[in-house]
Amino acid sequence: MTSPQNDNETTPRFARPGEATIAARHVIPQEESLPDTAKQIVDDETMLDGNSRLNLATFVGTWMDEDAKQVYEASFDKNMIDKDEYPQTAAIEDNCWHMLANLWNAPEASQSIGTSTIGSSEACMLGGLAFKRRWQQSRRVAGKDTSKPNLVMSSAVQVCWEKFCNYFDVEPRFVPISMEHKTLDGYDLEKYVDENTIGVVAIMGVTYTGMYEPVAEIAKALDEIQAKKGLDIPIHVDGASGAMIAPFLQPDLVWDFRLERVHSISTSGHKYGLVYPGLGWVVWRHTQWLPEDLVFEVSYLGGQMPTFALNFSRPGAQVLLQYYMFLRLGFEGYRAVQQASQDVAKYLAEGIAKIGAFELWNDGSDIPVFAWYLKEGHTKNWNLYHLQDRLRMKGWLVPAYPMPDDLSDLTVQRIVVRNGLSMDLAAELLESIETETAYLDALESAMPVEGQHPAFHH
Repeated sequence: MTSPQNDNETTPRFARPGEATIAARHVIPQEESLPDTAKQIVDDETMLDGNSRLNLATFVGTWMDEDAKQVYEASFDKNMIDKDEYPQTAAIEDNCWHMLANLWNAPEASQSIGTSTIGSSEACMLGGLAFKRRWQQSRRVAGKDTSKPNLVMSSAVQVCWEKFCNYFDVEPRFVPISMEHKTLDGYDLEKYVDENTIGVVAIMGVTYTGMYEPVAEIAKALDEIQAKKGLDIPIHVDGASGAMIAPFLQPDLVWDFRLERVHSISTSGHKYGLVYPGLGWVVWRHTQWLPEDLVFEVSYLGGQMPTFALNFSRPGAQVLLQYYMFLRLGFEGYRAVQQASQDVAKYLAEGIAKIGAFELWNDGSDIPVFAWYLKEGHTKNWNLYHLQDRLRMKGWLVPAYPMPDDLSDLTVQRIVVRNGLSMDLAAELLESIETETAYLDALESAMPVEGQHPAFHH
């Protein structure tokens, strides 16, 4: 007589309990199942997801080589916060942010301070917290009120900054973008800053469009404000994408610690740092810009360690992957990878501009990201949401969405080119865009617009 376990092993795979029934959704099942049965159910359900390499909405890396996967598999059990148990992983984290401090032209990297984070959103929040705490300290010394801090940023800022202001009681002040001022560029900045401004955020690679904000121009405007009003306002550079592009593709562009007003820079290791999610980094140009009372000395599993983070336990594997990528590619390897992505972005932008239905917002010459919109008067029968849906039917996720306030009546579509979107694959995408645009242009009546929604949220 065979056991139920052996019965399960000889039963055809898709006739087994679990696979022959509807898997649990909201309640943990009462009984266990075979490992390969549970795996098959997970595989079957996630098969309904899209192909990550065809997802041109996300900035997050979707490909690493086989050696990187082995590094990952050998270390995904390591807790980054447990520096006493994994001292070499802690040392590698230290190596990585020092490499970034040097990459971003810190005057003396040994005097900088940094940390890894779960992603650039956490890194941004740490940068914002350092701003708020330093502002509070200086106001208290001067005997002034500390109840009304504000942070100045573009209306096209990534949503993590809105979350920071919401979570940490800071007033967000949004400088609107326009067709004349497509980014925060220092124009009218004086109208938004005052003695309660803890800092200004400058974005190297705006999420909506991929454009760089001119950090040097923003710093110049703040220099003029200081000369006129005595307000010394620092800059945090949100370099989620661009901080891992500009050093390699635009080395002469001054945006980083070469500007004294730039106190801190954050980036995503899991975007153009070329690592799987989730990993971010933040570096301060000098230890003085990170208030000591934000750094905790904690006892954990027999050791003492400093920590500045919103998360405590978090993966150490991604930090090791970042070190692997720095060693594997080196400066020239990173330059080659980022240049290949930018070449693809420019190829696609040029091809889309030639279709005739679209106007480019930008062409991918900053980070390898660009956006376009329908030419005014081109058609009343369809919009970019229809093109988005037609492309999705072929597996491509190319998001359409409205621009931020003051331009919210303008819908754009955007492509993010990452490592893994080859020129050959890009040619297939361009052919699909041409084909679907021609299909929509041939319509004799208008497409329905009910239920349309953006495919990407910032």
